[in-house]
Amino acid sequence: MAADKRKQKAKGKSRVTKATQTAAKDPGPPYRALWHPSADAERDASWPPEEKVAMLHAVQKLEAAGPRLGSPHSSAVQGEAGQGLRELRPRAGRSRWRPIYRRVSPSTFVILAVAPEVQIDSRGFDAAVRRAVERFGQLELD
Repeated sequence: MAADKRKQKAKGKSRVTKATQTAAKDPGPPYRALWHPSADAERDASWPPEEKVAMLHAVQKLEAAGPRLGSPHSSAVQGEAGQGLRELRPRAGRSRWRPIYRRVSPSTFVILAVAPEVQIDSRGFDAAVRRAVERFGQLELD
């Protein structure tokens, strides 16, 4: 009985959740997605041309949805090395390429590297994550 009263009292209270805090910091669209020059070159070196188009479409989705872009279009990079990084998943994950990005301000994302899909080339993916971490460390943020 006492537990029911506590639940009723809790319902009337205003609680600040993590989602509410994130929404307060989120300026909403439009968002900007910038390519690191080296990641830009990696994208241009990918093949076939349809893959480049798919990556550009994924970036447009990121610019439209920002941090709310979820699965299957985006996911967190797993592992300690990739902490804070996310991967775009062009063609809802059916592309073999993954632009690796990070949010650098409330309205701006930077694509730091382009990686092969981890199931296809795990060493290549890990190398791209290392490049992304290194490039992020070299960014001059305002």
